[in-house]
Amino acid sequence: MTDNSNDPIAMWQKMVGEMEKGFNSFANQAMSSPEFSQAVNRAGGVAAGAQKQLGDLMEKYLVSMNLPSRDQVTGLAERLQSIEGQIGEIKSMLSQMAASSGISQGSDTALRPPRTKRPPSEGGEQT
Repeated sequence: MTDNSNDPIAMWQKMVGEMEKGFNSFANQAMSSPEFSQAVNRAGGVAAGAQKQLGDLMEKYLVSMNLPSRDQVTGLAERLQSIEGQIGEIKSMLSQMAASSGISQGSDTALRPPRTKRPPSEGGEQT
């Protein structure tokens, strides 16, 4: 059998395990302090403020370039969905009206004007 005291991989695993335990205990102590939570809260507030400021700057840039912002595109998409829904309702009402009046829904021939011009004959002769 192999001796674990001379095995470099076993020694490495033991060393990494000890380092991990030490780091975990240090991190737990640091995170339990009120100073750490205050620092994290401040960092989160700064990040949120920076994100809002960047959003405002992008909005101004897009307005100056005469381009729509994300909110404007989202608003347009919502309006388009509303219009599409209304068109769907109108289609269903028209199909119900057509069904009740006896118009065939499958063909549009009743709605087309009569065809008065005839195609040329197959022989190419014109009279």
